[in-house]
Amino acid sequence: MSVEVELLMKDTEELMRKSISHLESELAKVRAGKANPQMLDGIHVDYYGNPTLISQVANISVVDARTLTIQPWEKNMLQPIERSILQANIGITPQNDGNIIRIFLPPMTEERRKELVKRSNNEGEHAKVAVRNIRRDAIEKVKKAQKDGLSEDAAKDTEADIQEMTDRFIALVEKHLAAKEKEIMHV
Repeated sequence: MSVEVELLMKDTEELMRKSISHLESELAKVRAGKANPQMLDGIHVDYYGNPTLISQVANISVVDARTLTIQPWEKNMLQPIERSILQANIGITPQNDGNIIRIFLPPMTEERRKELVKRSNNEGEHAKVAVRNIRRDAIEKVKKAQKDGLSEDAAKDTEADIQEMTDRFIALVEKHLAAKEKEIMHV
């Protein structure tokens, strides 16, 4: 295998790993009945004119299986944090008592569980599309390298290796989705 092909394979695998990492972080945001500070990841609050993550302006902690508390480092941040959580539309309503914000997670209904499974599957579909796009780009690079002098056999072998890698990562996506569905549907 030429150095160029090895680099292409490493880059392709790295990009596919990033797709899986992104899927894992998105699935962590889907609550499965338990309170989890990661539910608030990605929610920005207006901190003196700058959009800042809630975790950077407050301490988020789990009180029990269905309760989160948010203790802002500055008391004047209570309202902006509360507003940001409501605007994020993640299906939870914060309660502000003047000192801390509490988030009580209601018990999940069967309908809500199915909705969350659907959302998880949607995230999985995005990950699969990303992996397939990475495969397509890599195969295009192999074809370009073949035009630039890479032997036909080496190109075919590399394409087969890329397809095998793609199949492996698609199976990993499926494994993550199955685990998340089991976690969500577990009562």
